[in-house]
Amino acid sequence: MLLNSFYPVICTGQVAASRDFYVRLFGFEVTFEADWYVSLRRGDHELALLDHTHPTLPAAYRRPVAGLLLNFEVGDVDAEWERLVTGEGLVPELALRDEDFGQRHFIVSDPNGVLIDVITPIAPSEEFATQYVSG
Repeated sequence: MLLNSFYPVICTGQVAASRDFYVRLFGFEVTFEADWYVSLRRGDHELALLDHTHPTLPAAYRRPVAGLLLNFEVGDVDAEWERLVTGEGLVPELALRDEDFGQRHFIVSDPNGVLIDVITPIAPSEEFATQYVSG
């Protein structure tokens, strides 16, 4: 299969609030907008928002998103903690911390309860270093 693009689509009852959240706090730009669907882009990265009641979805799946975690890898997770948690008042679902598997990160959530894991890679412990696949 030749893959031209791949991006998550968040099914939500809060299309406008979600658009504003990702545009204001994460620097996405709107590339298409209807009252039921918004396409967002930041560089090579895409994200879309879809009204969960829209008939484009099969009827059995017309419900808001649940159980989704989006990873945002950044150069300075401490600066993002200051900006998003201290400055913007987002509530941390997981406080800033180092993980033995090679991440310094924290987790906040969007208006839909989608978890956003803000990550800066760090050196893993010896135990986890051997689990990384080279290349």
